[in-house]
Amino acid sequence: MIGEMTPVDEVPTVTLDLTRDVAVLTADLLDIPSVSGTERAIADAVEAALRTLPGLVVTRKGDAVVARSEFGLAERVILAGHLDTVPLPATDGARGTVPSSWDGEPGQGTLWGRGATDMKGGVAVQLALAGMLFGGQANDDGAARPARDVTFVFYDHEEVEASKSGLLRLVRTAPELLAADFAILLEPTGGTVEGGCNGTLRVEATTLGEAAHSARAWMGKNAIHAAAPILARLAAYEPATVRVDGLDYRESLNAVRISGGTAGNVIPDRCTVEINYRFAPDKSLDEAEAQVRALLDGFDVVRTDGAPGARPGLTHPAAAAFVAVVGQEPKPKYGWTDVARFSELGVPAVNFGPGDALLAHKDDERVEPDDVRACFRALRDWLVS
Repeated sequence: MIGEMTPVDEVPTVTLDLTRDVAVLTADLLDIPSVSGTERAIADAVEAALRTLPGLVVTRKGDAVVARSEFGLAERVILAGHLDTVPLPATDGARGTVPSSWDGEPGQGTLWGRGATDMKGGVAVQLALAGMLFGGQANDDGAARPARDVTFVFYDHEEVEASKSGLLRLVRTAPELLAADFAILLEPTGGTVEGGCNGTLRVEATTLGEAAHSARAWMGKNAIHAAAPILARLAAYEPATVRVDGLDYRESLNAVRISGGTAGNVIPDRCTVEINYRFAPDKSLDEAEAQVRALLDGFDVVRTDGAPGARPGLTHPAAAAFVAVVGQEPKPKYGWTDVARFSELGVPAVNFGPGDALLAHKDDERVEPDDVRACFRALRDWLVS
């Protein structure tokens, strides 16, 4: 049945051939189920493939795998991507599932499957680059190794709560593995550099009332009604567009959930409005919270979750060289991504990967093979330049 997950212990051992066409390699990765929490099989396959490459030193922490070149070059860059996916589609007949499928012969036409966009196409690019640059064979240009040392980071548990993040586990237990001058996260961007990311803040605003029988409502105080000014202020709020290092970040502030009441004949004595603020990377998390508190002055506001954004990082020479190779005008990243983790470590980072981000997590998730190949070529040309 589509939507059911293959138990991790039943996933067969897979050998990845890093010399295959990068689009076909993407399909190989799609065929390894890796819903968050079941990344062991794909991590095993990635680790085994990387350990065959003489030019890399491989470290594994849980289901996160890091492979580093150690040539002592003047510059080190990180290519990072997560191995997990959201759950498989629950809709019968959905093509964005596991195993993958092609429109036509393998390598031709659209590739369908869970993770095609988010983000096994990007992971395939990482692996293909590792195989080409550090497998002991020259690449197409005759260069035996890149002009920069490279750290490849593959990590688990990105699609779930931050407390489980494999990247955060690396930050806590082995930060030295993440030292670099510049990082690229291969999240889907349609082959365009997207600099930095917005931050995200979640708060709850709560109103209190007094319970009463709804037949005698005047004996109580309706907490849901008392929340109306919160919604009115949010509806009237005009989100800003903030220019940060040459890129325009659109903000948004919205009620995303409301809860209150106990029964159909009881005046509610409590109501909570959950609010999400996506804020430009010119603000810290505390500054973003202060702005929301000022808007909701007079109400009980509690922060429940948050993560700072990341500035674009495009002023770094490595970033400028990469943008020149890609040849397109950089864009801002409105959603939050793990580039913020690298930014907190002092490593400027951008998003760049194959696929349409609007297809991520959808039942018809798919990617065009030529988009994966174009991403591979852009990164190859930059790494050897």
